[in-house]
Amino acid sequence: MNEDGQSALPAEQVVLVLQGGGALGAYQAGVYQGLHEAGVEPTWVVGTSIGAINAALICGNKPEDRLGKLEDFWSRVGYERRLDQAWWWSALAGPWSNLNTFLKGIPGFFELNPQAAWGLGAELGADRAAFYSTDPLQATLRDLVDFDYINGRHTRLTVGAVNVRSGDMKYFDCRHMRIGLEHVMASGALPPAFPAVRVEGEPYWDGGIYSNTPIEVVLDDQPRRDALIFAVNVWQPHGAEPMTIWQVMARHKDIQYASRAKSHIARQQQIHRLRHVINELGARLQQAERDNPTVREMTAYGCKTTMHLVNLLAPRLDGEDHAKDIDFGNSSIRTRWQAGLADAQRAVAAQPWRDRADPLEGVIVHDVNES
Repeated sequence: MNEDGQSALPAEQVVLVLQGGGALGAYQAGVYQGLHEAGVEPTWVVGTSIGAINAALICGNKPEDRLGKLEDFWSRVGYERRLDQAWWWSALAGPWSNLNTFLKGIPGFFELNPQAAWGLGAELGADRAAFYSTDPLQATLRDLVDFDYINGRHTRLTVGAVNVRSGDMKYFDCRHMRIGLEHVMASGALPPAFPAVRVEGEPYWDGGIYSNTPIEVVLDDQPRRDALIFAVNVWQPHGAEPMTIWQVMARHKDIQYASRAKSHIARQQQIHRLRHVINELGARLQQAERDNPTVREMTAYGCKTTMHLVNLLAPRLDGEDHAKDIDFGNSSIRTRWQAGLADAQRAVAAQPWRDRADPLEGVIVHDVNES
């Protein structure tokens, strides 16, 4: 901390990257609280699905209001599991609550789409063909997010969605365009539960079905800048061998939505190391050689930026299963939030980005949960 109580961070930008994961996103809110209370405010937030919603709540409010808006959102979508209060019903509390969610939805988030009753073959159109309506979420975000503030570019916001017709991933970025409610809604439009959302006439679905960990948009950003990146992951890339069909379903979902983050990062580590090598080789050339147009074009591929990537991973909760991402019970939300807060506090206290590193490494990974 410096004299003003702020963390002196060795980077031009602080980036917060948020995965999709429904109710698991409460962990991300806890991480933000830990960073905020340590004086570490992101200059750029990237999100997909629930990560896009949390990102909009952060970027769409002044720093002093952000934590309150996150708390407001998660209190609106949470519910009290009354069966938890009766010990003899405890084994049924989770399944009963999940069934209730399937049948009724989540207040402030989604509700049953009556048109779905016409059957799976009914031609409802891409923006109606879903089991649920997200009209309640639209109202919630209108109430809690100031899109004029987002477009004032106080904090950069990027949200990911996939074009339904082309299958291409699209990142909507307030640095390049005006961000509206439709962009955030599109990023969270997970089929077949939620309908596609149209942006400029094109239908979009949740970016998580293409890439649930939008780290690549940060590592590929131009122009390259030194960065301290907090990647907040809510799906478990590793797990025990499943023994039942229910466990198979849970493990399949974890693997699916952990979403190739490790391979993305490994590729970027190779690329950025090559950029540092090119930069070092260019520095060893004589000035006359560096001025050669062909050489100048080649050395332009080099750079000396350093990106510290801090990985935070939400813990497993006792008894969680395939339906953990729809477990909006208040107790689960509180537990995940507190876990995120604790992990962020631990990361800020350890400051692994201050450790000595190979000068040729452009992307340096710190796994907080493994330290």
